[in-house]
Amino acid sequence: MATPNPPPPQQDEPSSSADPKAKKDYSTAILERKKSPNRLVVDEATNDDNSVVALHPDTMERLQLFRGDTVLLKGKKRKDTICIVLADDTCEEPKVRMNKTVRKNLRVRLGDVVSVHQCPDVKYGKRVHILPIDDTVEGITGNLFDAFLKPYFLEAYRPLRKGDLFLVRGGMRSVEFKVIETDPAEYCIVAPDTEIFCDGEPVKREDEERLDDVGYDDVGGVRKQMAQIRELVELPLRHPQLFKSIGVKPPKGILLFGPPGSGKTLIARAVANETGAFFFLINGPEIMSKLAGESESNLRKAFEEAEKNAPSIIFIDEIDSIAPKREKTNGEVERRIVSQLLTLMDGLKSRAHVIVMGATNRPNSIDPALRRFGRFDREIDIGVPDEVGRLEVLRIHTKNMKLAEDVELEHISRDTHGYVGADLAALCTEAALQCIREKMDIIDLEDETIDAEILNSMAVTNDHFKTALTTSNPSALRETVVEVPNVSWEDIGGLENVKRELQEVYYCFLVYQYS
Repeated sequence: MATPNPPPPQQDEPSSSADPKAKKDYSTAILERKKSPNRLVVDEATNDDNSVVALHPDTMERLQLFRGDTVLLKGKKRKDTICIVLADDTCEEPKVRMNKTVRKNLRVRLGDVVSVHQCPDVKYGKRVHILPIDDTVEGITGNLFDAFLKPYFLEAYRPLRKGDLFLVRGGMRSVEFKVIETDPAEYCIVAPDTEIFCDGEPVKREDEERLDDVGYDDVGGVRKQMAQIRELVELPLRHPQLFKSIGVKPPKGILLFGPPGSGKTLIARAVANETGAFFFLINGPEIMSKLAGESESNLRKAFEEAEKNAPSIIFIDEIDSIAPKREKTNGEVERRIVSQLLTLMDGLKSRAHVIVMGATNRPNSIDPALRRFGRFDREIDIGVPDEVGRLEVLRIHTKNMKLAEDVELEHISRDTHGYVGADLAALCTEAALQCIREKMDIIDLEDETIDAEILNSMAVTNDHFKTALTTSNPSALRETVVEVPNVSWEDIGGLENVKRELQEVYYCFLVYQYS
């Protein structure tokens, strides 16, 4: 059984067992937002820029902000940062769009409330001291300033705050940096004449500074399904009083089904990280035991642990392996586990704030008693993404890659019919390996480190993706084989009239097709 993630800090997100007054209800939050127009809800960014937040033009007008203004953002744990504000017509009025790095600096998640303030007195920086995080520069030598920092700060005037983290992508790697000191202190804007110092040993990362947690912006191609899941999971976990005031029971379970590699497990982890819920993973075959009663005991312990650390999410991967149809299985252990799972899901208190999520690629193999309201309330199909969805997934997998100018992800998404998320990840990996193979003559395999300038000279081109397309196969079409026959008209004896009629029909079809 997998080791669960530690529960979130209690001062950040009050648990269900805390005083109900500790969490304001949704209507109160709306009233407060009307009274305080600078309090906005955090939303996912459309462009992945560490220095930019986006607001609706009407919101900017109400806050008396102009495009390119520097704003002060205040989040949780007395954390704040500064960013440049841009207008975005697609952003909803009560929301502010920011990327994952800005959210981590503010210690907020999607759906949390931050306050936006004017910050007109920010001055251009004279000197800034920036050091990399140690675990992101392992195996890299050379001049990090020329390879990463110089191109990053030449793109635009970037505001910085002392203590903030920011991510720089380049040279087939992503390196994370921390702002150690700024002159003037606290806040400044890095201009072309600002002196940037990056001398010193890499700094160690604090536990609360980790940016590698999976979030909603790491899941692509399932926008409609993600909206349903967030509605069914976030509302019961973060606003349980909504269901209590309406007088209905919150949903208890969600069943995700779809082909392997479509992102079912990734979605569950993203929901747990974004909501701050305690996440307990149960891999179906892991709880099975040859000893009588031990399998059911493992299942009971998982549910007890989740209820103790509520709000929590129990994710059962490959649920069809532990809960098959009882009339079609011959094993007594499987029947007892199905009965135990039914009992546990019925025994969950309606206000226990525990959500059970199951994932399978064979939904029709699950016992029908689980697929009813009160157990798995909603079944969501995580299917094969369409062209737009594939483009979203490709952008997510290539955001840390250095792409050449001739790479057109729109054409690649058009040529990858039937590919799921795992196939597209394999495609990007194969394209990167093609790029590395071309540089093997200048890479010293005996040396444990690689010069940063060599890394900076590497970029994945369109030809690398074309080569990768010839070696990869889509999961959804893996069982379908198309064979082109090599039989010609000369191989068929006789039947001259029939062959002539078929040729005439084919030519007529071509004339009609291209006329």
